[in-house]
Amino acid sequence: MPAGTSGRPRFLASVTSVAEARTAMAAGAEIIDGKNPAAGALGALPHDTVRAIVNAVAGKVPVSATIGDLIPEPEILCPAATAMAATGVDLVKIGFFSGGNAQSSIAALGNLTLGHARLVGLLLADRTPDFNLIPAMAAAGFAGVMLDTATKDGRSLPDVMAHQDIARFVSAARSAGLFVGLAGALRLQHIPVIAALTPDVMGFRGALCAGSVREGSLEEDAVRAVARELTALARRPSARHAILEATP
Repeated sequence: MPAGTSGRPRFLASVTSVAEARTAMAAGAEIIDGKNPAAGALGALPHDTVRAIVNAVAGKVPVSATIGDLIPEPEILCPAATAMAATGVDLVKIGFFSGGNAQSSIAALGNLTLGHARLVGLLLADRTPDFNLIPAMAAAGFAGVMLDTATKDGRSLPDVMAHQDIARFVSAARSAGLFVGLAGALRLQHIPVIAALTPDVMGFRGALCAGSVREGSLEEDAVRAVARELTALARRPSARHAILEATP
């Protein structure tokens, strides 16, 4: 992805289609994330749609995709991750919801052969996230970890988790050598306070859509507004950006 010069967080825009991917790229998004908001917090798009997005992006920026709101069991997550990696995405995002066996799943995911795709774990701030999973992700070869929200009821990440706990997540991920992402109903007004926590990536969906409704259509002006706000930020460059800059 573009290296940038300021060390500010990279702008991840979640999209549902090729048309939205093109709009997001043109308006300043730096990571294109395939997601189906109508199918859950981390709803998966059809593989053909993701493949078409990858082809449309054509290597200009990294492409990520979620695999769905799945129970963390190896026999569930591993086939889903393998199938999504086969679409050609650079980053496969895997949510660790409650139930199942997250530790065994992480270890099994680390043994997969996924071509050039890398794994990104997602913990859910409003579902009692287990930060002890972060070192296991690093040991399994994950590229990064993100903090998001599971319940899309208008509450944002800062609404559901205390500032000091978000900071603790960032510190734990950084200590493990993973790139760090923060998302979860983030709006323009959240950018300064979230960016001050020095994540490597900030993810957006609702803020980019008509009426700030995540199931709505992406609006170019809204994408540009987020891009402008992020571009205006400056902070110390992060070594974790090297992972993203080397992808694809």
